[in-house]
Amino acid sequence: MFEQGHTRPWTERLPMPAADAMSQAQRAAAQALIDGPRKAVFGPFVPLLQSPVLMERIGSLGEYLRFDSQLNVRVRELVTCAVARHVGNQFEWVLHAPAAVKAGVSADAIEALRLGRRAAPLAEDEQLALDLALELLHHHGVSEPTYAAAEARFGKPAVVELSALVGYFAMVCWVMNVAHTPVKGAEGQPGLEAFPL
Repeated sequence: MFEQGHTRPWTERLPMPAADAMSQAQRAAAQALIDGPRKAVFGPFVPLLQSPVLMERIGSLGEYLRFDSQLNVRVRELVTCAVARHVGNQFEWVLHAPAAVKAGVSADAIEALRLGRRAAPLAEDEQLALDLALELLHHHGVSEPTYAAAEARFGKPAVVELSALVGYFAMVCWVMNVAHTPVKGAEGQPGLEAFPL
């Protein structure tokens, strides 16, 4: 498994501050996260705690996209894995690859994605969502055929949510890549390998 964001060697740049070193705003933001569906401060929220207002706002967006979005959980988890693979983020990969399989995405498709290959087999909605996500990640936009297929299958509101999901996970992955946020509890799980340069 390579380090977060493809860099070697690395040490965590923005670790969790000690409780007695936190500002009142940091303590309040951390407690809000603990009281919500995540139940803890972990992953991207550790470095984001350096900016508690930003952490709260990003946390609210992620909470909606992960827990309340109209997108099927299979689609959400698959797209999250695609983003993690694209930006080389171990944390989100290790967290969401098993969640994708548990939600019903083919384990073979997730393994293919991990290896940088075309994910297959996929259900039709998974393939359409993955096509949109990968096109958005690679080209920063989507073609008319990709958009039309996604809109026909999901509807306009869900296409917007799908696009936002890609952006949200790219953002939190980049924050962790910059912070060198460590992956914990990944023993025995296949992580991402860096693509050859």
